[in-house]
Amino acid sequence: MHIAAGGSALVGLWSVIMGVLVVALLGGAFWMGNRVRSREPRRPSPEEQPRLPEGGPVHEEQHNLEPDEIPRSDLRLTPYQVHGNLGSRPSESKERSRWSKGGSGSFGSGGLGAH
Repeated sequence: MHIAAGGSALVGLWSVIMGVLVVALLGGAFWMGNRVRSREPRRPSPEEQPRLPEGGPVHEEQHNLEPDEIPRSDLRLTPYQVHGNLGSRPSESKERSRWSKGGSGSFGSGGLGAH
């Protein structure tokens, strides 16, 4: 009987110690969070918030580009000789170019494709 009673007191003591430890860790985390927050810049005031431009919201603009022709050569061209899209010029056509009828012109769009 005495052995069983002594063991239950030890279990109760460990529960109290673990509870105090958890409360101390939570308090330390709260204290550290407040220290970090105090070092952050202040929140912007309503006057410092972004505003719409004078002319209203800006809308998306779409235009098509015509690619520059790659010069024909017997030698292999490097990317520095091709220049990518830097030399592209605006297209007169307003129609979007398509790879195939009904396609969007992108790869991997998830559809079955034009078969």
